[in-house]
Amino acid sequence: MVLAAGRGQRMRPLTDHTPKPLLQVQGKALLEWHLQALAHAGLSQVVINTGWLGPQIPAHLGQRYQASEHDSSTALNLVYSREDLDFGSGIETAGGISRALPQLEEVFWLVAGDVFTPAFVFDDAQRSALQASDALAHVWLVPNPAHNPQGDFTLHGNRAYPALDKLDVCNPQAKVASEGPSYTYSTIALLKRSLFELPWCALVPGNPTGVAAPLGPLLFKAAAQGKVSASLYLGPWTDVGTPERLAALNQLR
Repeated sequence: MVLAAGRGQRMRPLTDHTPKPLLQVQGKALLEWHLQALAHAGLSQVVINTGWLGPQIPAHLGQRYQASEHDSSTALNLVYSREDLDFGSGIETAGGISRALPQLEEVFWLVAGDVFTPAFVFDDAQRSALQASDALAHVWLVPNPAHNPQGDFTLHGNRAYPALDKLDVCNPQAKVASEGPSYTYSTIALLKRSLFELPWCALVPGNPTGVAAPLGPLLFKAAAQGKVSASLYLGPWTDVGTPERLAALNQLR
C-alpha cells in the first residue's frame, strides 16, 4: 500500500493544485519511484489511497503501471481506496490502512508516497521473515534528519522501542529499551493485518465510517510490548516535506 491521501500543507503552494505524491523528483513523480521499485520486486498489485485532489492520481497512473516498457512482468495492477469520494478527504494513516484492509494481504508493504528512497529494495525475504515471527510490524529506521532530531524509535538487536519522548505506557522493560540512540521511522514498513485489530487498534476493520486515526500510536504501543522488529537503513532517503527539500533533490539531477 502506498499512502497518497495527505494535503501536503507544508508544501504549499506546490500542492494547491497537485497532490504531493505527483510532484516531480528528477523527472518522475514521487509516487512512480515507489511503483517502479515495487514492480521490480515482483509484486503484482498495489493499493493507493487518495484524498486531497484524489482524482488526479488515477488519472495520471491509470489502472496498471508498467515499470519497464519491454518487460510485462514488471506490471502492477493499481487499486484505489478513494477516501476523497467516500469521505470527502483523507482519514489519516491508520484510518486509511484500516479502510483498505479488505484489499490487503495478511502481511503487506507500506510506504508513504512523499518520501524519496531511490535505492530501497522491497525484499520478499523480509516479508516472509515477519510472517514467521511474533512481531506485528517491521519498520525501517534512518538517522535522524534535522527536522526530527529526537527521533521516533531506539533499536536494540532487531527490535524497535519507542524513543523516550514517545513512550507513554507503563512498561519498565520498554523504558529501559527506550534509552540510547534514537532513529527516525522512514515511513517504510511491513505490517500484519492483526496490528489493526484489538487490542492494538479499536477501528472497525474496513473503517466503514471513515474514522481518522494516525499510525504512530499503534506502532509505539506495539513497540513498547516488543512487537515491532526493525532494520537500520543507511541508503539515500528524504522526507520531501517542504518545497526547499524538493528543490534540493531536483538540483542533484
